[in-house]
Amino acid sequence: MPPILNISSYKFISLEDLPSLQTAIRKVCVEAGLKGTVLLAKEGINLFLAGEEAAVRQVIEWLRKDPRFGDLRTKDSWSEEQPFQKMLVKIKGEIIRMNHPTIRPQEGRSPSVSAQKLREWLERGQDEEGRPILLLDTRNRFEVGYGTFKGAIDLGIQRFSELPQAMEPHIEEWKDKTIVSFCTGGIRCEKVGILMRELGLEHSYQLQGGILQYFEEAGDAHYEGGCFVFDEREAIGADLGNPR
Repeated sequence: MPPILNISSYKFISLEDLPSLQTAIRKVCVEAGLKGTVLLAKEGINLFLAGEEAAVRQVIEWLRKDPRFGDLRTKDSWSEEQPFQKMLVKIKGEIIRMNHPTIRPQEGRSPSVSAQKLREWLERGQDEEGRPILLLDTRNRFEVGYGTFKGAIDLGIQRFSELPQAMEPHIEEWKDKTIVSFCTGGIRCEKVGILMRELGLEHSYQLQGGILQYFEEAGDAHYEGGCFVFDEREAIGADLGNPR
């Protein structure tokens, strides 16, 4: 196993004490020798950390002692070298910017589908009720260029905040189909899933845990290429280790 553990995680939860939380998280991460980025906002936390396995696990267990982060789940991958240059903890307006203030995942999630269930649907070409499956890639065109699911819809956006407007012309054609949105680790689809239901797409789901969890649980079935990640590795494959 390569020596550096890379983890990503997020949670939508109402946070108020952002400056003190920022200071505490930075202190613990620096003392543990970790590098990466942690984003804090009133809507929750989004983090990417890397370092020696024991140190990373220690920091995550420290975070979980806070009841707000008690069920924080990580997506793990490995690398030979530290993929981050610095340890940054930032306060933002949103942990994933959509510019759509009525979308509030901290107040409730949209329906999701597991990696194994999606793989079953894709192998059959339809869900249990016979509806055809559409996959919506919610990432930007740069990320999509590294790899995506076969036949996935790519709306060609440059930034995530463009997605709601890019979706609007397609709503009617999607209504009678089962549509599954996906992204790298699931955070963007927490917002997209809610938006799709608000737009009347009653057979819409988000892929639980995104591409990274799909790789972990279903391999690279129906996926082509690698998955862009937000560090110096650029992209990883279904083995969650080697750069692609």
